[in-house]
Amino acid sequence: MRVTAKELARRLNLSETAVSMALNNKAGVSRETKERVIKEAEKLGYDFSRLSMKKNHAGMIYCIIWRAHNAILNYTPIFSELTDGITEECRKHEYRLRTIQIYEKTNDFQRTMEDLRLSDCAGIILLGTEITAEICREFLTLSVPIVLLDTYFEALECSSVLINNTQGAYLATDYLIDRTQSQPGYLKSSYRIENFEERSTGFIKAVHEHGMSTAKSIRHELAPSIDGAFSDMLEIIDRGDDIARCYFADNDLIAIGAIRAFKLRGYKIPDDVAIIGFDNISEDKIVEPSLTTIDIPRKFMGQTAVKQLLEQIANPVSHTVKVEVATRLIKRFSA
Repeated sequence: MRVTAKELARRLNLSETAVSMALNNKAGVSRETKERVIKEAEKLGYDFSRLSMKKNHAGMIYCIIWRAHNAILNYTPIFSELTDGITEECRKHEYRLRTIQIYEKTNDFQRTMEDLRLSDCAGIILLGTEITAEICREFLTLSVPIVLLDTYFEALECSSVLINNTQGAYLATDYLIDRTQSQPGYLKSSYRIENFEERSTGFIKAVHEHGMSTAKSIRHELAPSIDGAFSDMLEIIDRGDDIARCYFADNDLIAIGAIRAFKLRGYKIPDDVAIIGFDNISEDKIVEPSLTTIDIPRKFMGQTAVKQLLEQIANPVSHTVKVEVATRLIKRFSA
């Protein structure tokens, strides 16, 4: 006769409720407890086919979008492609999905955490573009499978799916140097996130591999939005700062704003100043000239994050992974 959940509870000196939560992979018990229960259940031949989770996917997947400064996430088309991929993959595997946005400065974070602990949460996709390691660590205390999307923290035991930012910035900078045969400049976001730091690493790598010194690269700090970058770039031009022959920009919004400023002041793009962005947003095709950029397969990233999460739900004792999604250069007419 196969062991029952009640017998498992007695053997492990746990409550029947705790054993049920562990077997159904629900919040409320620690990861260690879940692993103990699963291990003992497998050892004693527990009939996992009884679990509703195995048949009907009991529990819901939560997509949580963390917003801090909102300087980056306020451009919604980029992140709607990520969530489209998440939605499609959840539907494919017959999981219910709920999306929550948490605003760091206005929402009651602890109240949200308590709600999650009491919910039927089976796992979380945490969109962490603006998140910190400290906040991510708080989510990990929920003891449910979590996949961090669009960022990574070395010190945390959490699976991640993210862009290969370094590779993308390297491709862009290498192309700029080959096209213009000149020292590239950098249009740097005034609001810093980990993605931009990694892009800076790719820029530096390409400059060094061409035998150049990054100390000679002209850098301008611009707001990470079209209007903000336009105003900041106009001020830089008007006060007579040195201008580079070509620039890599942290994102497309900065690149488009800078292009508008240069054109207003009589510069020809790309003859006088060449510019490459990063993100491949829809506006890139309609700006004049169209923007050379780095493309990110955002829908694929969302799908991949769900696949990683489902693997963790199915196998609670699996190791964490870091999945970096490669980018590609889109050649248009700004560089």
